[in-house]
Amino acid sequence: MTDIRRQADPASSEADAGSVVPYGGRELPVRPSLSTANGAPVLIKATPPFSIRLSEFLWALSFAVGGFATVYFFVIRKDLLPLIAEHAKQVADGRSDETYDTAADIIFWIVFALILVALFAQITLMVSFVARRAHVRWWQLATLCLQGLLVLLSPGWVALGTQGALLQPLLAAQAALVLLALLFSILPAGIRWSTRRFDVRRGPEGASGPDL
Repeated sequence: MTDIRRQADPASSEADAGSVVPYGGRELPVRPSLSTANGAPVLIKATPPFSIRLSEFLWALSFAVGGFATVYFFVIRKDLLPLIAEHAKQVADGRSDETYDTAADIIFWIVFALILVALFAQITLMVSFVARRAHVRWWQLATLCLQGLLVLLSPGWVALGTQGALLQPLLAAQAALVLLALLFSILPAGIRWSTRRFDVRRGPEGASGPDL
């Protein structure tokens, strides 16, 4: 009777045939995908935040001011040396003129070396800062303290006379630019940028980022 009914109703017979599931009535497992959206991490060169870019610009300005101050200080040395010797004579009288001239030379070259060391140290530390090395800001702060000491001591020893009076404002301007650069670098966006160390993105397998 069933076979006769199926022959009489072809649509019912096709529906029964389509509902048959192979493998004993179990559903076939879903075939896993051969690709994934979660690609391998790729190093990229992302643009630093605005605070870091502004900090780098202020550092560059401080280098320009510091370089000008160093050259200016060296150029006016012949005019400064007699004034430094005279100042040393007022501090400790009763010595020969040769002694005061030697003391003036020593004072001048010590201050000149400190200005030059602070400048080159900050340039070197700036390279490490851009590379996001750890604890660089503390070393930059140490150089700022050295510059502050030079600003405080220069009026009494080397910033003498008409030409030497310009030296202290130059050193103060350099120190002020360094202070602003450090303040902008410790803003939250700058701290996150330094802590991250590397910029990555998810990319296809086998992809590579640009050279850093």
